[in-house]
Amino acid sequence: MNIHDRTPADLLRSALATDGTRPLVTFYDDATGERVELSVATLANWVAKTANLLHDELAAEPGDRLTLHLPAHWQTAVWLLACSATGVVADIGGDPASGDLVVSGPDALDTARSCRGERVALSLRPLGARFPQPPEGFVDYAVTVPGQPDTFAATDPPGPADPVLVLDGVDISGGEAVERARADAAFRGLGTGGRIMSLAPFDSWAGISAGLLAPLAVGASVVLCRNAARLDAGALAARRESERVTHFAD
Repeated sequence: MNIHDRTPADLLRSALATDGTRPLVTFYDDATGERVELSVATLANWVAKTANLLHDELAAEPGDRLTLHLPAHWQTAVWLLACSATGVVADIGGDPASGDLVVSGPDALDTARSCRGERVALSLRPLGARFPQPPEGFVDYAVTVPGQPDTFAATDPPGPADPVLVLDGVDISGGEAVERARADAAFRGLGTGGRIMSLAPFDSWAGISAGLLAPLAVGASVVLCRNAARLDAGALAARRESERVTHFAD
């Protein structure tokens, strides 16, 4: 990866320039049987559309706080990188009442209603499907995002000193996120071409790093598993073998 990358959005741009066709995120949901594989280019396209949704449709501005109530999921990875691209700060599991806007999965809609700004809901159904019945008071992400432009260019790109994440009330800047992700990858021995399987939730730095930022920072890929507790040891081992996993995080 490019040593001059200073934000998570930079990491994605470099990955796209290096090889957009390689797999980046392979996602399993063992409650639904879903498996979806996203190349760098496919993930980058979703990120661009979501960044345009944030900037144009939702009128979010750099520095706005987006309360993010989503599990470890490929669409969560999209939102984290779209926030980095636009300068919007992703407050992981924060209080929606204090956020400028909120993005919620189906299990957190009641809590998300306390946000007085824009509210976006994700069904988290296989293949990014829409809600059968749109939740009242929310924008259905699956309905709105497909029509957004496929490219995004920030008029005032966020820099490495600007915050990208809030975890347990503590801001993490783009530069710090990149440095910590690289350090985590080095600690694990994860490098270019590596493939990490992560069972960790996205409610902590450890989960976000293993499930997205560390592999992105070093040219590796991730097998992201939700509801993997439903698997027995043999099924999990078989998945590790079939997916050619080199590293593991739980």
